[in-house]
Amino acid sequence: MTVQQLVDSEIFQVVNIGEDTGRKIEKPFCCDLLSVAMGKAPSGCAWVTVMGNMNTLAVATLADAACVIMAEGAVLDEIAMKKAREQEITVLKTEEPIFEAALKVYHLING
Repeated sequence: MTVQQLVDSEIFQVVNIGEDTGRKIEKPFCCDLLSVAMGKAPSGCAWVTVMGNMNTLAVATLADAACVIMAEGAVLDEIAMKKAREQEITVLKTEEPIFEAALKVYHLING
């Protein structure tokens, strides 16, 4: 499944559309500890988190995440939103808990 297919599924609300919506999402990844995500998030993941600050987007870039999904009603702060636009990072959001949001991504990828 690509980032664009995830967007088109309308399961999550769009916060920002990035430049590479044709990128394949390999798997979901759940983590709110940035240092752990930096070392363990797999390349091409859909990272599900509640951390909505600029550091989250920096880690998403370093980890080579395909997109970021803000769960549990979390939102990007103003600085992070500006960074998402500048760096063209796809960010989605949901009211769903982290696990349920990741499970939806998993089911879309694996049928």
